[in-house]
Amino acid sequence: MTTSIKLKIWLVIFLLFFSGLVLAPSVYHDLPDWWKKYLAPAGLKLGLDLQGGMHIVLQVDLDKAAENSLDLSASDFKSALAAKNINAVRMDTGTPNAILFTLPNTSAIETVKQILKENFPNLDSQVEAEAGTFPRITLRLKSEEVEFIRKNAVNQSLEIIRNRIDQFGVAEPIVLRQGENQIVVQLPGVKDPQRAMSLIGQTAQLEFKMVAEAPGLNLGQMIDEVTKTGQWREGDSRKQLNFALQNRLPQGTEIYFEKVIDSKTKKESRIPILLENPVLMTGEMVKNAQVRIGGTFNEPYVSLDLTGHGGQVFAHLTEKNVNRRLAIVLDEIVRSAPVIREKILGGSAQISGNFTHNEATDLAIVLRVGALPAPVDIIQNLTVGASLGQDSIKDGLSSGLFGALLVIAFMVLYYRVSGIIANVSLALNILFLFVGLAMLGATLTLPGIAGIILSIGMGVDANILIYERMRDEFALGKSLRSGVDAGFNKAFWSIVDGQVTTLITALVLFLFGTGPIKGFAITLTLGILFNLFAVLFFSRLMYDSLLSLKWLKRISFLKLIGKTNFDFMRLRKVAYSVSAVLVALGLIAFVQIMRGHANMGVDFSGGTMLQYKAEQAFSLEEVRGLLRANEISGVDLQQVTNENRLIVKIKKSEEKVSNLGDRISTILGTDQAHAGFTLESKSEIGASVSADLRNKAVISIILSMLGVVVYLAFRFDFRFGLAATVATLHDVLAVLGVCWLMDKEMNLLIVTALLTLAGYSLNDTVVIFDRIRENMYTDERLTFFQIINESINQVLGRSIMTGMSVLFCLASLFFFGGATLHDFSFALLVGLVVAFFSSVFVASPLLTITGKSTSES
Repeated sequence: MTTSIKLKIWLVIFLLFFSGLVLAPSVYHDLPDWWKKYLAPAGLKLGLDLQGGMHIVLQVDLDKAAENSLDLSASDFKSALAAKNINAVRMDTGTPNAILFTLPNTSAIETVKQILKENFPNLDSQVEAEAGTFPRITLRLKSEEVEFIRKNAVNQSLEIIRNRIDQFGVAEPIVLRQGENQIVVQLPGVKDPQRAMSLIGQTAQLEFKMVAEAPGLNLGQMIDEVTKTGQWREGDSRKQLNFALQNRLPQGTEIYFEKVIDSKTKKESRIPILLENPVLMTGEMVKNAQVRIGGTFNEPYVSLDLTGHGGQVFAHLTEKNVNRRLAIVLDEIVRSAPVIREKILGGSAQISGNFTHNEATDLAIVLRVGALPAPVDIIQNLTVGASLGQDSIKDGLSSGLFGALLVIAFMVLYYRVSGIIANVSLALNILFLFVGLAMLGATLTLPGIAGIILSIGMGVDANILIYERMRDEFALGKSLRSGVDAGFNKAFWSIVDGQVTTLITALVLFLFGTGPIKGFAITLTLGILFNLFAVLFFSRLMYDSLLSLKWLKRISFLKLIGKTNFDFMRLRKVAYSVSAVLVALGLIAFVQIMRGHANMGVDFSGGTMLQYKAEQAFSLEEVRGLLRANEISGVDLQQVTNENRLIVKIKKSEEKVSNLGDRISTILGTDQAHAGFTLESKSEIGASVSADLRNKAVISIILSMLGVVVYLAFRFDFRFGLAATVATLHDVLAVLGVCWLMDKEMNLLIVTALLTLAGYSLNDTVVIFDRIRENMYTDERLTFFQIINESINQVLGRSIMTGMSVLFCLASLFFFGGATLHDFSFALLVGLVVAFFSSVFVASPLLTITGKSTSES
């Protein structure tokens, strides 16, 4: 055995040992801190659909959203009056829906009316100027403005919260609207629920104001006086305090409180500080926010990068206010108030204030993402079980293992010793994939498992490609070592091209996709990379080792499919007709789905959420079977951990949602009477897949197809890339059309199945293209049609063997995977047939339309 082979073996042993260290926290939790810190913090993480997590219900204060908007308009109005040297005093109206100002005299009324007309079209104003009284101006938001704010505040809050959670590092959360003013957030496997809730609930209104210069003014004493008289007490609003002291404070100033933490004792206190009213800058001028370490005590602080306009404003205000203090106010609390020493250029600022690293990180997140338009209150916080249910997970795992055993047995029976090598290679690939997920802190969900299934299929395919090449070489009379070398060498570019085109798709989906699409992309990316290592490095190493030790005397394979000589191109017109029907059906389905005229699942359509409380423990598997026996479909079930609660989501597209809810309540009350189910709440919910997520998904798929065209144009030529892309889109549309025609529920599982199909189909097509390109340069006497026919016949055995191995996995999921995975596996089974059809009868003939004619050689 050569030194090179020995070094490679030691490398594999090291990687196996390292994998064990990384995955240890997944099975054993009492490990030292350094182990988790430098390897994988928590081992392999499971998503909400597989392990459950936090279920939080937030309520958006819509009245406060309108009040905030009115208050901001009133502050702008007062500043506009001050710019005209008009002094206005704000009075208490006793209602948050109106704001009252008084003027010193009537001479400014016309100017006031002009300002209101030109600059504040969103306000209804009432001006009263009676003799012997101060003029009074009452401001209210227009009814259409209030309606707009109430309508959009929840949607805006939902997207902001979704973005915050994404940056917090929770993979694949569920965020959806519920009722008129509520948001449901489900977070898989969150370890610090208090921090998560704090991050979600922060309003994050950032303002920059100047500290007022008021020598001789004792704010603490003034606050004590109004506290003693009962005009204000600790815990009341800051606005109420300023109203009580407005006649004693300098014009145009307000009292705020600065949060101060003692660096030694870490005791927190609130110190009153007087600020000028004008808001000099807001959080809208912040382009980016990052955590930095520095300062006197080497503590975390938040560094702000400002927009172009924000940088100009900041430079101007620092130039005008050298040697004055600038207060940075977050949610009406002064976080820091540094002295401006000089004009600050460069468009950057910083917020310091004795932060912990987590506090600084969370503050940077909310500043990057933006402020919530209104406060949100956490009205429910539950721990829920896996959204798929333990019964579905058990069925999925058992059927998946059974399918994997079938693949292993098939490879051993058909390829003998080489099949064993392929199976070991496949196991190594899956092991490394789990290690990669653990080290990246990624979350494994059902879409991720779909990525693993596709990776297994591509791994098996890569080995079959090599073995079928070996078979060809041995048929030519080559020796054992020469046949092995030639098999790996000739299959190398077919494997690389097939894997890389799928990798391009996965990378684009990762960069531009969100939620479950990103989870699918991460798993598929890792699977492809480790596939290349396992097949091209490890499998080759096993052959080299066995040959060096002289343990491998001969290589033999079974042969179910002999050499074929079908004229596939003769059937191209019939195939085009079939494809035209499938594509037309797919396009009709796509249009109907976009219009909502399909069997839309809760993920896309929204619906109704029912929450039941049971007196006794119950089995989710029994409840699921009970509803299925009563022919109730389109329902998602989720169990609340340790609380005997059941959450039921019913899709909106049901014609009689309320009747269906009543039926479910009746069924649970009758057939599960021992559990004692009672309905706690019923509310409307929005789609968990928002319009923004859908748009990003479509864009990412389009970009991935463009990436494939560019790669194949570079490796082959443009027509190969175009044909592969058209064939892939053909397959996706065909399966979508079949699912729509059979009234399958359109949910995230179907989307995941379509993405999986796209990757599989692309790989299958590229393998055939690679053989066509190879044959184009071997016998120039053949016409292009003959080259295509010859190439397809040469790889037909490989395509059928690969299809059979994937079929074992999918058939196992379809028949034994349970109701939850039934439609998912059905879509993939249909896709398997369609992908084989399109690779042979669509993609290859398309080359003749864009390329050489039949008469060309």
